[in-house]
Formats: sequence, C-alpha cells, structure tokens
Amino acid sequence: MSQLVDIKFSNALLPKKGVIVILCDKEIKWDPSFYNWPILPAVKKAIKSSGYKADFTETLNILTPEGSELDSVILLGLGDRDNLVDYSWLTLGGKIMDNLSKLSTKAKGCITICLDLDLSSGERANASQATDFALGLLLSSYRFDKYKTKDKKIETAVRVTIKTKVVRTAKKIWEEKLGLGEGVILARNLVNEPANVLIPKELVNRSSELTKMGCKVDLLYEKDMRELKMESLLGVAQGSRNSPCVAILRWNGGKPKEKPIAFIGKGVTFDTGGISIKPAASMENMKGDMAGAAAVVGLMYALASRKAKTNIVGIISAVENMPDGNAQRPGDIVTSMSGQTIEIVNTDAEGRLILADILWYCQSEFKPRSMINLATLTGAILVSLGRHHAGLFSNSDELSEQLVKSGLKTEERIWRMPLGVEYDKMINSENADMKNIGDRFAGSITAAQFLQRFVNKTPWAHLDISGVAIESTQNAINYSWGSGYGVRLLDRFVADYCER
Repeated sequence: MSQLVDIKFSNALLPKKGVIVILCDKEIKWDPSFYNWPILPAVKKAIKSSGYKADFTETLNILTPEGSELDSVILLGLGDRDNLVDYSWLTLGGKIMDNLSKLSTKAKGCITICLDLDLSSGERANASQATDFALGLLLSSYRFDKYKTKDKKIETAVRVTIKTKVVRTAKKIWEEKLGLGEGVILARNLVNEPANVLIPKELVNRSSELTKMGCKVDLLYEKDMRELKMESLLGVAQGSRNSPCVAILRWNGGKPKEKPIAFIGKGVTFDTGGISIKPAASMENMKGDMAGAAAVVGLMYALASRKAKTNIVGIISAVENMPDGNAQRPGDIVTSMSGQTIEIVNTDAEGRLILADILWYCQSEFKPRSMINLATLTGAILVSLGRHHAGLFSNSDELSEQLVKSGLKTEERIWRMPLGVEYDKMINSENADMKNIGDRFAGSITAAQFLQRFVNKTPWAHLDISGVAIESTQNAINYSWGSGYGVRLLDRFVADYCER
C-alpha cells in the first residue's frame, strides 16, 4: 500500500530548481510576487501560443527556456472562480497529482505548488482551500500494491511544497484533514484486503487498534452473542469455520451524559451467498462486502484524530457467509434479539439479518440520538442509482436532509428512496413474523423495510452503498477498487450537525 506524496506548507520564495505548478483562473492574473520572475515572459508566450484558457483542471506543461534550472512549469486551471466549492479543491489536487506522478524521479523531488490565492474571502477560507487541495493530492496518490512481488512498479514519492501566505492556519487545519485522509485510506485498505487475510477476527483486531487514538473498544464474541440471543446474526455465520465477532468503538468527546450518535457497519468479510450460492462470475468481489464496516472504522479514526466534540458509537459486525454442512438453509426460522421471528427465504439476503440484531442491540444499549447504518446491502440499488449515488432510506426527514446536504458538500452523494406500508407488507410471512426477502421488485426498499422493524422510534438512516463503495466510478481522488466511501460524508455530517 502506497501513498506517493509528501506534503508541506511554506511561504518561501519561488525556488530556482525543480517543478513549479501555478493555479490560474480564467483571467490568468499573476500574483505581484511573480512580476520579477525571470521566466514569466516565456510563460506568457507559451499561454498565448497554445491558446490555453485555464478551464477547470486544464493543464499546460511549459518547457523552461535555456539557462533556467527549472525542470518545467505547469499551469493548472481554476476555471470560473465563482463556481468553485469545497470539493473543487480536492478535484484540483487529485488531477495535478496524476500529472506529477508521471514526472521523472529527479523532478519529483522538488515540486512547488503556488496557492497564493485571493485573500478577500478570509484567511481561514483560504487555508481551507489549500488543505482541501492537499487532501486531494493525498487521496489521489493511494495505491494498493501490498501483495505484488513481480512487475511491481517502484514509484518515488512526490515531494510537494504548497506555497501559501496563510501557512500557520493551513498547518493547523491540515492536522485535522490529514486524519480524515488517513481515515479514508484505512477504509480503502480494509476493503481491498483479500478475504483469506481479513477474516472476521482480523477485521475486529484492526479496528481495535483505534484504542491508540483514544477510542474505547469492546468486543462481543460468539458466546456473548448467544447470551444476547442474536440468533439472526449467528445464523448467517454458522456455516463458516471463522467465528463471528462484533466490535463496539466509542469516542467520548462530548458531555458525559450526552446521548451518542451511532454508526453501524455491515462487515461480511466474504459472502458466497450461503446455500443460496452466488454465481461464480465476479464472486471474488464479495471480499468487499464489509465496506460498510470499513467506513465506520475509517470514520472513527478520522473523528478521533481531530478530537470531535461529541459522543460517537461505532459498531461493526464481522462474519463470513459460507455454505458448509452446518450452514443456514432456506426455510429455516430464527428468532432475532428483538424477539421477532424471521423466515429465511434466501440465505444470500444475509446483511439485513446481521444488521437486525446489531441495530436492536445499539438502540437498546446506547439510546442514541440517531443511528446511521452503512451496508453493501443490495444489487438492486445499482439498478436504481448506478454508481454515482448511495441509496438513503430513513424514518426521519431532518436526518435525511442533513445527510443529503453533507453528501452534496463532499461529493459522496446520496439519494433518498421511499419507505411505506405497501412495501413493508411485501416481507410479511405466513410462517413467521417476517421473511428476509420480498419478491423480485423493489429489492432495495424491502431490505430497508426489514431493517426499519428493528429501530423502534430512534431516528435512523440506512445507506445502501453497494454501487459506490466497491468497483465504483473512479475519479480524481480515487483510483482504487475500494473507494472508502462514507468516511468524508459522515465526518462532514458530524462536523456540521452533531458537534457542540
């Protein structure tokens, strides 16, 4: 696993060697400090001859004139400055990282990016733009190459100095955003790991390392789950030789008696479908069926890193769904922790069975202000929304609105889907209180209706992230199979709506 960038902030003079990147808006105005720059005439000539317009993310590589010790000058377009939002700066950082990674090894050692931007928006806003740009650099540089031994491309880390007038403020903000970036990378690492390495025990062991960040971590083992009568969860795991485990992560940054916000992640470290076995094609992708749990772990890392001023509970349920002689059968009936009975119609509808017990345990044990669960729950959500939005299902308009706004700010977008009595009737069973799957229609909705039966009156949201967490559409800040989706979204949600 590699992060191929080393970032620092400075307000030093322009260097005489290496590579210089200059951000330009549509008007291509120059900072006054550039006016005496010896090669500025050559840069202006290159702009004129090339027809460079400084459109958003448009680059222009300029060879420096003879006599200059610089390797090159790269222009990066801002487009119309009035159209820039927070995520724009991440995109800019990600786009230029792709450009910088192709430089020669020598050139990678000394790169200066000039972010001497218009300070009329205020020092903190300017520093925030600079650090968002740096976060884009960091996330774009991520590669999962841990298991390559042959033909492994050994890349030299890019050493970047971001030149800005607001160095002190930028450094302070970067301490928090670096933790956020590391949280996203932690989530990506977990999702990208093969299932023979990241068995349930290993997933909770890695989450337990958050004690070093100040989180309190408690674990529930199979014996504990039996005592709690989590038969819905245990039924999924009974076909695997790897025992299930639940990790409860707590960050106490608020007042002692303040009710927490709870995040719950589905952690199926490999999903064969059980007796209702999946087709062989692309089954290897089911190592990523724990992306919801990975997002919760990455989020808890980010929140602890910046010492979030609120109380948070993160719960991950780690299991394998395997088809051995002891595996759960279609037609079985199990009793959940809530006391409600469930007829198992399809053993590949296992995520909701796990979440049912964990949601009930969470709302009973912690009495949270709200619960948000993340799960690669259904393939049907891809039919509805493709790979550009996660599906949102909720019993709370206020919580839904907050999550949608957070998604728009971070570009981890979500789209609210309906819930209703008509859909809920589709999972009624003649043999038990409910069945674990409806008919072939509205599959994502009936899955959410199933979960809603285990949350009582607690404000709750379910994010179906099947289309965005694995094999998602790659973009400027993610070239990884596992995207780490949800970490930035929920970190922003906590910052905007949950902290005192």
